[in-house]
Amino acid sequence: MGLTKLLRNTVAIITAVRMRITFHSEGLHGKFNFKDCQVEQTIYQFNTFKQTIFLLFVKPCLKQLQQCIQAISTLHDDEILPTNPVDLFHWLPKEHMCVLVYLVTVMHSMQAGYLEKAQKYTDKALMQLEKLKMLDCSPILSSFQVILLEHIIMCRLVTGHKATALQEISQVCQLCQQSPRLFSNHAAQLHTLLGLYCISVNCMDSAEAQFTTALQLTTHQELWTFIVTNLASVYIREGNRHQELYSLLERISPDHNFPVSSHCLRAAAFYIRGLFSFFQGRYNEAKRFLRETLKMSNAEDLNRLTACSLVLLGHIFYVLGNHRESNNMVVPAMQLASKIPDMSVQLWSSALLRDLNKACGNAMDAHEASQLHQNFSQQLLQDHIEACSLPEHNLIMWTDGPPPVQFQTQNVPTTSLASLL
Repeated sequence: MGLTKLLRNTVAIITAVRMRITFHSEGLHGKFNFKDCQVEQTIYQFNTFKQTIFLLFVKPCLKQLQQCIQAISTLHDDEILPTNPVDLFHWLPKEHMCVLVYLVTVMHSMQAGYLEKAQKYTDKALMQLEKLKMLDCSPILSSFQVILLEHIIMCRLVTGHKATALQEISQVCQLCQQSPRLFSNHAAQLHTLLGLYCISVNCMDSAEAQFTTALQLTTHQELWTFIVTNLASVYIREGNRHQELYSLLERISPDHNFPVSSHCLRAAAFYIRGLFSFFQGRYNEAKRFLRETLKMSNAEDLNRLTACSLVLLGHIFYVLGNHRESNNMVVPAMQLASKIPDMSVQLWSSALLRDLNKACGNAMDAHEASQLHQNFSQQLLQDHIEACSLPEHNLIMWTDGPPPVQFQTQNVPTTSLASLL
């Protein structure tokens, strides 16, 4: 197959993958002019917070896309002289397209919960970007880099590498300092990432401040819904913000008038409702919401959402004294969380397995689960201390203006591991 035909096929497949990942009024293939003012708008469509996920349908397109770009990378531009003027159209240099395919793969892997695969392709993409930026100052490369970092930061928070995530958030800040337009297009995402980091270190006041700032900076419905969903989880954990929480839950009700068409976000909204019902002691209602989450997440391979729903259902059955059904939920949750890997769900599952086995008189299994729980706790404690001791931890206090150039020492909230569990 000639280079020109491969390029045309790759553009078509990227469009197909993208349309299956996110329904948006402007297809990626509709943005041809890569001037500075338009690069950000084009790449912004790949933002992780704007995805309507249909992961099962994406897989064959993604595989074909990877095969096409692999074939393209082995060809030279002068191997074919097109006779059709349309074939002379230059959408993206093949080197840029290679990074774009890595980016799409990272997006898909992260949403599906294959975080090690996401890490693998992020490393490949960032290495390629470093080489390209030595010879090419195109602003699209910085956009690719920021979006890759946004994805891998969320992966780090899930896998229990908060210190690394914080340093990568700082790296995004530095990139945004170099480009006002880049910061303008990614400020809301940056504050959202800081909010997620704050949740991971249990700084709930700072998390609320970061999410509130992010809401003020975005007009995109998918990102708005993502932020509101996470802000609702903050209010649930605080336990004393009922009026604000009810207001948020009303605006992201998954049963009617959900603000976006995102399958993933709607499933997450069901989970948040289930979590709230659990904390309210309304267990039957919680089970209904969580079973809806499971149905939606299983249908689209949203593995992390599946693991979270299973372990919470297991906790509900444990509270109700149904140890057998609890075990049926917690064991697969633990297996799935180990595969992702999701440190928080593993910690939660191991604690439940310890208590379940104690209640059932299985001393050996209880001891094994207790050892697992202790190991996860130690890993989280070490990472927590490391993250909170970094100068970049001061970023959680930043809620206004451009990113700070330096991180000055000040009284920044910190927490103990005990308050995290």
